[in-house]
Amino acid sequence: MPTFSDSFLTALGLILRGDADLIGIVGLSLQVSLSAVALAAVIGVPLGAAMAVLRFPGRGALVVLINALMGLPPVVVGLIVYLLFSASGPLGVLGLLYTPAVMIIAQTILVTPIIAALTRGALTEMHGEYRETLQVLGARKLDVIGTLLWDARFILVTALLAGLGRALAEVGAVMLVGGNIDHVTRVMTTAIALETSRGALPLALGLGMILLALTLVLNAAVLGLRARLEGPAHA
Repeated sequence: MPTFSDSFLTALGLILRGDADLIGIVGLSLQVSLSAVALAAVIGVPLGAAMAVLRFPGRGALVVLINALMGLPPVVVGLIVYLLFSASGPLGVLGLLYTPAVMIIAQTILVTPIIAALTRGALTEMHGEYRETLQVLGARKLDVIGTLLWDARFILVTALLAGLGRALAEVGAVMLVGGNIDHVTRVMTTAIALETSRGALPLALGLGMILLALTLVLNAAVLGLRARLEGPAHA
């Protein structure tokens, strides 16, 4: 039986020589997660901005709902999406179950509340600082939202990075709706779970190292953006 050091060296070799299976899994993971974050941004940023600036019936309930959805268990999202897109579900006719498309949908549902809540928090605080100035200038609501989004752009990038980190690390939902099909819907997290369960540690370790590296890069980017934002304030 190979030792941990043997498995680690083999995993490192898979990465260095660009193993086709490993690269394919990483590529699909990035494709699914980046697509989900892009869709979540299209939905979550305007939604968060609206909650921060506009006043409308049900706004308080919507804020509570979005905050609650941030902690929604991924397996519950996976189950709901599975039921919707299964052969007997209302959207089963689309034939999306066990495809990357439905995995993107599941991850979008998970990431959207995170981006919306972080956007609302950032813009609410900024709106409090800018309100009087914007009122004096006679800015309309859309102008206010546009100004706040531009000034909060680095904070919004941080929110997107947080969403991407959540998407890349997610396993429960994509396992349920994607089925972990080799060369079709197998992403890093589901592949790691499968390869570990059947004792194929080198591939699991290789994917784990890449996932860890991506996580470190994302966290470094978030910290760098925070430092850039806080720098002028402490200058």
